[in-house]
Amino acid sequence: MLTDTHAHLNHERFRSDLAGVVERARQAGVERIINVGYDLPSSREALQLARTHDAMWATCGVHPHDAAGLGPRGLEEARQLAREPRVVAIGETGLDFFRDLSPRDVQARVFRALIGLALELNLPLVIHVRDAHEEALRIVEGEGAGRVGGVFHCFSGDGAIAQRCLAAGFHIGVDGPVTYPKSGELREVVARLPLDRLLLETDCPYLPPQSRRGKRNEPSLLPEVAGRVAEVRGMTIEAVAEATTANAVRLFALAPPNERERPATGEVRGQTLSL
Repeated sequence: MLTDTHAHLNHERFRSDLAGVVERARQAGVERIINVGYDLPSSREALQLARTHDAMWATCGVHPHDAAGLGPRGLEEARQLAREPRVVAIGETGLDFFRDLSPRDVQARVFRALIGLALELNLPLVIHVRDAHEEALRIVEGEGAGRVGGVFHCFSGDGAIAQRCLAAGFHIGVDGPVTYPKSGELREVVARLPLDRLLLETDCPYLPPQSRRGKRNEPSLLPEVAGRVAEVRGMTIEAVAEATTANAVRLFALAPPNERERPATGEVRGQTLSL
């Protein structure tokens, strides 16, 4: 049974057929889905999905694209959302210097603030990085984010960057691009990763695997990602599914799908957040 550790069923592109998407995922063997917040409204929507579906969990975060819109009141709302039992991580957050939709200094400030929130609530981080690995790792290392760990989602770095992510205490998330013909370097990284640090994701509705390029992605397509990972690692898809699901359960403290609450993540220290 597979776990999609980074989905966006909270996205508007799933509003018209969510029930069908969920059923197709179940039939494809996707046992658990973590819906990732990318701004406050989508974080609220992810939490609502988690409250409604036993096999879903939520994260609370602000994507670097939207960092400029997060002020002190928004950060406090994120803090309250993140304390909900069905929220299992802070993110996605990070740096995106490819599109630069928020000023870089603002991205960094919000990234640090959300790392602080993760440390306060003892929750792992879901980190988005594009064209900014050096800068993101400097922040992660400087803020001590390894105390909670998390995942560098949709990993796009090279082997040296992967080693630094691992050394910082993080997992590596692998998505549809591992199936693309031009992603040879990514497959080399995936082949060498410690199995206990590997997570599978779709990032749906984005980044569909090769067989569905140009179409909407969804969790039911995760087996194609798992199959490519199994191929490059010389494993069976069943072994990859078992290992990556165990990693997800351990990192995000996921209860079995028929249980409603995750274990407590630790004491909340009640510090004052600032931007």
